[in-house]
Amino acid sequence: MTSNRPTLLLAIALALLAPAFAADPAGKWTAAIDTQIGVQNYTYEFKVDAGKLTGKAKSQFGDVDITEGSVKGDEIAFVETVSFEGQSLRIEYKGKISGDEIKFQRKVADFATEDFVAKRAK
Repeated sequence: MTSNRPTLLLAIALALLAPAFAADPAGKWTAAIDTQIGVQNYTYEFKVDAGKLTGKAKSQFGDVDITEGSVKGDEIAFVETVSFEGQSLRIEYKGKISGDEIKFQRKVADFATEDFVAKRAK
């Protein structure tokens, strides 16, 4: 009788590590966000390198670089800073990746919190 213990241990180790590597937000994502000033249509282009997230957020306010970005397992976070009516607004995003969707919550400066879903562009 042969032992399957090494195979079993390898399978358990891979199963435990899978969540840390399962989510890959790299690529293009789209979202329609219902805000206090109306629906805003966004396209996000994410790049990931060793857990650091960079890229662009594109909306009617223009193209903005993503800063302070990170990806840890299925969690994603970044900052977008836009100019609105002559003011600089810091928008902080936190989300959870699930397949081809990211459920986000974003905090717009100190006056609004918005929940929305971004979908991977086909």
